[in-house]
Amino acid sequence: MKKYLLGAALSALMTGSAFAGDIGVSMANSDTFLTVLRQGIEKAAAGASQPVVIEIADDDVNKQLSQVQNFIAAKVDAVIVNPVDTSATAPMTKLANDAGIPIVYVNRQPIDMDKLGKGAFVGSNEVDSGTLETKEVCRMLKEAGKTEAGILIMVGDLANQAAVMRTKDIHDVNAGSECGVKLNVIDEQTAGWDPVKAQDLMTNWIAAGHKPDAVISNNDNMAIGAVNAMKAAGWDMKDVIVAGVDATQEALAYMKAGDLDVTVFQNAAAQGGGAVDTAMKLAKGEAVASPVWVPFELVTPANMDKYTAKN
Repeated sequence: MKKYLLGAALSALMTGSAFAGDIGVSMANSDTFLTVLRQGIEKAAAGASQPVVIEIADDDVNKQLSQVQNFIAAKVDAVIVNPVDTSATAPMTKLANDAGIPIVYVNRQPIDMDKLGKGAFVGSNEVDSGTLETKEVCRMLKEAGKTEAGILIMVGDLANQAAVMRTKDIHDVNAGSECGVKLNVIDEQTAGWDPVKAQDLMTNWIAAGHKPDAVISNNDNMAIGAVNAMKAAGWDMKDVIVAGVDATQEALAYMKAGDLDVTVFQNAAAQGGGAVDTAMKLAKGEAVASPVWVPFELVTPANMDKYTAKN
């Protein structure tokens, strides 16, 4: 009986109907990175004996809005949202503010940061992500004796602030004096964070005759898709620098195999835990300085071992 009750309690942490006292959580999807983030939320909630109800929006803005509406109707103590579209957060923010319920956005920065009221944002500063990634690519190109280099840029979902900012970071590093190598952008297209779409995009680029010195991707999933396409085409991965962001375990396996050269660790578990901690504080009426930043960290073959199993 004790085992059954414990199992039921743990199950209630993750899914089901929301009630007063709960924290309602709406996740954009269940991709590799966001699964780690969700697990961070679950672990932090369990450690604090805080009931959470987690729902997945399946990349549907309307579904996510409905989930938030249901959480508020259930009078939860707080709402955590990993937004599907960072430019479409205003209705959710207004619903929470009108109900006097704290809303905490996590990982993806909402467009209405100045209107969060009792809410907050927990994530990593995207000014650092693409900057760290691109500076390391520049360093490697310079070390290889390059003064100019052709690059391909794989962009995430343009509805996400992270994709826009990481891409801007690449161009900002290139426009400044930090790179030391002139980066010539051969092409720049979105693959929506997805490895299959990225593999298709890279295959098309190869068919078009593009031969870059580096492929700079907004995330690891797309970098992995690019690697798979290049290997399928018979390319020697030593000839192309490939960079991503997130330092997922799959990406680190590709790095260990010599196929991925650069990634940037975004601590998904810490973001999830931070979101729970922030939501609990706000629900108690405590002040929280927003945004709550979780630092990015550069990962290369030289230091990758410390990140294995870290996320």
